[in-house]
Amino acid sequence: MDWHLLSENEVIEKLGSDKEKGLDRGKVRKRLQEFGNNRLKKVSHFNALKVFLEQFKSFLIIILILAAVFSFFIESKIDSVVIFAIIILNAGLGFFQEYKASKAIEDLNKMMVLKSKILREGRIFEINSEDVVPGDILILGEGDKVCADARVIKSNGLNIDESILTGESIAQEKISEKLDSSVLVADRINMIYQGTVIVSGSGRAVVVDTGMKTELGKISELVQEIEPEKNPFKDKLDRFAKKVGIFILILSALIVILLVLNGIDTFNSFLVAISLAVSAIPEGLPAVVSLGLALATRRMAGKNVLIRKLPASETLGRVTVICVDKTGTLTEGKMEVSSIYTNGKINPAKEKDMLFKIGVLCNKARIEKEENEEYFIGDPTEIALIISAKNNFIDKKEMAEKYPKFKEFVFTSERKMMSIVRRDGRKLVSYVKGAPEKIIERCSYEIVEGRKIKLMDKDRERLLGIYEKMAGEGLRVLGFAYKDLGYEIGEGITEKVAEHGLVFVGFQGMIDPPRKNVKNAVELCEQAGIKVIMLTGDSKLTADAVAKEIGLKGNSVDVSSLEGISDKELIENIKYISVFSRISPQDKLRIINILKQKNEIVAMTGDGVNDALALKRADIGIAMGIRGTEVARDSSDIVLADDNFSSIVEGVKEGRTIYDNSKKFIKFLLSSNFSEVALVLLVMLIWRNPELLPLLPLQILWINLVTDSLPALALSAEPMEDDVMKRKPSHSGILNGIKGFIIFAGLLILLGEILFFYYNIDNVEKARTIVVTTSVIFQMFLVFNCKSDKLVFKTKSNKYLFYAVGISIAAHLIVLYTPLNSLFYFVPLGFIEWIGIIGFCIAGFLVIEGWKYYLDKKYF
Repeated sequence: MDWHLLSENEVIEKLGSDKEKGLDRGKVRKRLQEFGNNRLKKVSHFNALKVFLEQFKSFLIIILILAAVFSFFIESKIDSVVIFAIIILNAGLGFFQEYKASKAIEDLNKMMVLKSKILREGRIFEINSEDVVPGDILILGEGDKVCADARVIKSNGLNIDESILTGESIAQEKISEKLDSSVLVADRINMIYQGTVIVSGSGRAVVVDTGMKTELGKISELVQEIEPEKNPFKDKLDRFAKKVGIFILILSALIVILLVLNGIDTFNSFLVAISLAVSAIPEGLPAVVSLGLALATRRMAGKNVLIRKLPASETLGRVTVICVDKTGTLTEGKMEVSSIYTNGKINPAKEKDMLFKIGVLCNKARIEKEENEEYFIGDPTEIALIISAKNNFIDKKEMAEKYPKFKEFVFTSERKMMSIVRRDGRKLVSYVKGAPEKIIERCSYEIVEGRKIKLMDKDRERLLGIYEKMAGEGLRVLGFAYKDLGYEIGEGITEKVAEHGLVFVGFQGMIDPPRKNVKNAVELCEQAGIKVIMLTGDSKLTADAVAKEIGLKGNSVDVSSLEGISDKELIENIKYISVFSRISPQDKLRIINILKQKNEIVAMTGDGVNDALALKRADIGIAMGIRGTEVARDSSDIVLADDNFSSIVEGVKEGRTIYDNSKKFIKFLLSSNFSEVALVLLVMLIWRNPELLPLLPLQILWINLVTDSLPALALSAEPMEDDVMKRKPSHSGILNGIKGFIIFAGLLILLGEILFFYYNIDNVEKARTIVVTTSVIFQMFLVFNCKSDKLVFKTKSNKYLFYAVGISIAAHLIVLYTPLNSLFYFVPLGFIEWIGIIGFCIAGFLVIEGWKYYLDKKYF
């Protein structure tokens, strides 16, 4: 219903309420039954079974399940159990993280249960906002959060921050009169909406809609029905798994054909082929990735970044563009006086007490104390004035007690000023603040160097010039004046008396200051090849001033210019733009769509319900934990507990580390595992003797078990590299940049294995044992080669890697020198054999390090 087109009395009548008394208990009970509690309902709740089963929706996981089944049937039950354990570990880590994130957000929402003041049966009660029903009369005051959609019936300078719904950062003044025509939600100035905040003034409103019927509820329901974007990292892993799977299937078929042609029976040929296939499949990859994601997620939680889904932490490391809100994310989210003009000077060292005195005496914000901690309630601008005065040793409480309030004229959009008349002994003084041009217009005098002088037209022009200069620096400027009313006592003082013929005292210029470390975070993004785009509902002047202060380089476009730019032009020019000002949620969505058309990986921050669609559309949606709405948090991949841009950059570092470690693991795994496949093929092609099979199925699976488990998992705990934020984001596939290493290291292992096999061919059991041991020991050295593209001696220590290598070598020695060796057809090796194996492995380690050194010098 168009409640804004009805008068106060018509609204009250239709809702069956009473302006003076509110609802009675009977009506409240009936309406709670009819409309339900006043809360946003979730279309889909956390479904444990569904979330657990989703962990198996990966091509690589499907391949692993098949490999585990094959391993079981070829009587390699140990390998089968290990693979199944890895699959369950991977699913468990993913499930646990999603459950934990869901629980954390649920707890965050519970902490935000609101109280509301309402009028019922002629008395004012404070109740849980969930119990508010249509027809209730809300009692509104500064600092209150609006709990439902309501029609204003009384406004005393009521100003509301509706940014979470409309994106408009300037508070909207509310009136109680009906409107003449139907307008958009943002322009319904006699309506207030759930989730918005009262920044100044007071009033009353009658509730018209609650819960999912509110504007916030409607958007919440719409957003929950939209499927989020597919995660790029999961997509990339699936593509990698498909390529590996197809390659392994083709290779396995060739091996079967070759073995059968060389006289090995079909069943044993299949056993060897399946064993090699299981060996070649990177079964540890999901566990390594999940473990890396889980470790990074835990570290990120300590840095105020809550990851809702494991793959999101890695994707954050590969973002190419971060679209970020200004207020509260790049900035502190609170106003701060940064410049003043008084006594004819900008930022004078003294004679400025009168300016600060007016700032606290013409001020409705209040200071509250709780457990010896002070906090402010009221308009952010007025809070900034109190803090500014306090920093100059002027205390509001003391001032208010010394100069008691006599009368107040609230701010209106027509006058653009407010005034409070106070007692100064036996006389009255009017203290006034407001829009500079309006204050200057009503002033007859100015204080200059402590003297009151007559204000001429040229002086007004001079003051307007100073104001415009301050505004041009991105400051929100207020003018301050006073008037000595003499000894008039009584209610006969009018607005005209209190606000005309004023004495001009000065300006205070405020800005929402950038957060600490944001400038450094922006620089890190620039080094890392990540473009930062500021999106704000504030003016171009303010946005440009903040951009300059935090070092954000590029063009600035406001909404009027944006509307004149076609999508085609925007696609071509968006790389040059770093600031979009006065934009709406629809503009945000358009910008994200343009960036995605350019194949950018986009992270986007948001806090309002109006940001939810863009949060879902982005590759990574980042919601605010403090200022964010429940709808925004539920639509996101990541929640910032401190709303700080610097925390995003910390998350990017962790995400890049996960990607680095995943590539290190793949590099290690493929270079060693495919050498085993190549060895079988080469030996069969060279000797064409079925008795000379270089590796038996169980031996292949043993190599796989002892090398691809703990050492590979330890790589997921590799520390962050120093240059992690000095590289461009990776658009390429997982194998990009590591194929050369895989081939080079793989050929080196293959060379050693085939030489050792050839020199011991007279004793096949011994030859096979040496080949297996060479493969195991070489890979224990290789895992250190894989730590970094830099020389291993320049990398950070990873204690888990040493533990893993130690355990793997110990396991192989136990199998080699105990009765277990018969299970794998091993024979004990002597001192001479060990000298050869260790010598070759050390030589191989040094050759790979030398190759890395050569490449480093060649390209850098």
